[in-house]
Parts: sequence; C-alpha cells; structure tokens
Amino acid sequence: MAKVLWKGNQAIAQAAINAGCQCYFGYPITPQSEIGEYMGDKLPLLGRTFITAESELASISMVIGAGTTGTKAMTSSSSCGIALMQEAISAMCCAEVPGVIVSVMRGGPGLGNIASAQGDYFQAVRGGGNGDYKTIVLSPATIQEAIDLMYRAFHLSLKYRNPVMLLADGILGQMMEPVEFGEYPYKDDDVSKWALSGAKERPPRNLVSLHMPDGELEKISDRIFEKYRIVAEKEMLVDKFMTDDAELIITAFGTTARIAKSAVKKARKAGMKVGLFRPVMLSPFPEKELFETAKTARMILDIELNQGQMLQDVKASVFGACPVEFLGRSGGGLLTDTQMLEKITALYNKIGVRV
Repeated sequence: MAKVLWKGNQAIAQAAINAGCQCYFGYPITPQSEIGEYMGDKLPLLGRTFITAESELASISMVIGAGTTGTKAMTSSSSCGIALMQEAISAMCCAEVPGVIVSVMRGGPGLGNIASAQGDYFQAVRGGGNGDYKTIVLSPATIQEAIDLMYRAFHLSLKYRNPVMLLADGILGQMMEPVEFGEYPYKDDDVSKWALSGAKERPPRNLVSLHMPDGELEKISDRIFEKYRIVAEKEMLVDKFMTDDAELIITAFGTTARIAKSAVKKARKAGMKVGLFRPVMLSPFPEKELFETAKTARMILDIELNQGQMLQDVKASVFGACPVEFLGRSGGGLLTDTQMLEKITALYNKIGVRV
C-alpha cells in the first residue's frame, strides 16, 4: 500500500472512522479543530452521527450516552476544553462506560496559547475528577503511530470498558507526514452482556456512578483497579532505542521523544552511550519496564515541554536505581536536538565519562 501525505488531525479522524466510530460529539478549539471538521464532513455520508455540541461538557456527556449502549463514540478537544470534561471522565470510569477522547495539547495554564506543549500530562494521567480512577492514555510520536493508536484506543476502551485518551501535542496535530491506513486489526469484545439495549427480553441493567449501599463502591473501586493492573501487565507499550548499553538514558514522550531520538543519534556519533526510553502508554505508566532499564544506567535525563510532570512518574519508577535529571521548556516553546545534546554532554561529563 502506497503512503499518502496526511495532516495529523485529519489522519486521527480518519483512523477513528476506520476503527468503526459511529458517533462524534465535539466543540471546536485550536489546535484540534480539524478533527471535528473532518468528522462533520465524512460521518453523515456514512450514515453515522456527528453533532457539534454547545460545549465540552455536552460533548463528553453525549459520549457517555452513546457508550452505555456499547456504541463506539468519541470526542476531541484541547487542554482547557479537556479540563471541563474531568467530572464526566471520572463518572465514565466508575460506571465502566467506554469512549475515546482525543486531547491535542496547547500551551497553558489558562487559555494559554495555541503552540505545541506538553503541560497536560497531569491532566491526562492524574485527571481532575473526583475519587480513585485512571484513564488509559496513549501518546503517539508520529502521525502513523497516531493512526495505529487510534485503532488501539477504540479496542482497549471496549475491552476494558474505560475511557481511553489519545494524548498528542499541537505540533503532531498540525504537521503532515506520509502514512498508510491499514485495516482495523482487532476483534472487539461482545458488548451484549452489559450494554443498555432495552430490557424487553432480559432483566433491567444500570450503568451508574452513584453507589450508596455500604461497601458497594469499595468493591467497584477494587474491581476497576484490578482492571488497570491487567492493562499494565498485558497491554503496556514502550519504545526503547539503543538502551541496552546506554550509560545515560533519556525519557520523553510524544514529539519531544522524536527530537530526543535525533539527539541520541548525534550523541552516539560523538562517542556517548546514550539511549531513549519512550512510554507510549502513559497511564498506566510503565513502572516495571523503566525500573529494569534504569538498573543498567548511570543516569536518567527526563525531557518534556513542561516544568517536569512526567518527571514525577520517572523518579518514582526509577526508585533510586540511578540519579534523575531534567530538561524542560514550557509555554509552547520547542527544544531542539542541539539544546538536548548540550545537556547530554554536560551530564555525560558529570557521570565521570569525559567526551
């Protein structure tokens, strides 16, 4: 199959269509508005549902409504728009309602700007909703990977009855790359055992997030966290580049990791044993995988387009196996591979290997 040049946001939308998305509900916000525009153009022609909602709150609420019937539904937004969805996302996790959420990050805090940033890592993996829950979070570094992860997002959402978020930074949504669209590769789970389809020939069902009887909510919490443990064990995705003999390992996600890979290649040419550990699944976080990698390294350098958010998960996972340093930039500014290489060189000298 020949590759074709696609813009990131439009490729994400087409991947959702290929994955069988039946309903899209969204409210426009830069830098992801092309996702909704593309869906609005294509879905009605396929006899599927597209609604421009009156707000992000309405969008995610419509996803819940469709998800309770076992229908593949999604929404997309950016940063401050995703912030408005947090209560509903918490409710989805508790009620075990599937749905896909695309977050294309912009600069923050507040309304911020429309430049590429990674300041919504906490928002995605910690969440701002109440109680104990996790959103499954996938983070692409290329447009091709965004396509593949959209397929996976719909599959995991139905399989584990949990919202799945595709977390991309603004540059990925706006850039263009040659890609190919394969067939949807997953066989999805049967939803008939839990979906709300009308109780004509079966007992009534409830999918709710309010559980008042003594001990009931605790049982649900235990069950959904066992589900997250299984996701971490069976579905984890990481990308390791030249880490086997690395003395200094970079951790990074999204498009920052692409730039970091270039810095790693330059460092190797300069005689430095540097590698890259990229979490593709950010939540649950690849704690075991990173710890095992860190045990053979002399230092970790975490690089992000924020003030150090994934850094907390990196330090917790490394658990003292080696020192952890940080290089970041926020407000929508990018880090170049040259800037990364300067930091790498300084740290490489610091660990006692002169270059």
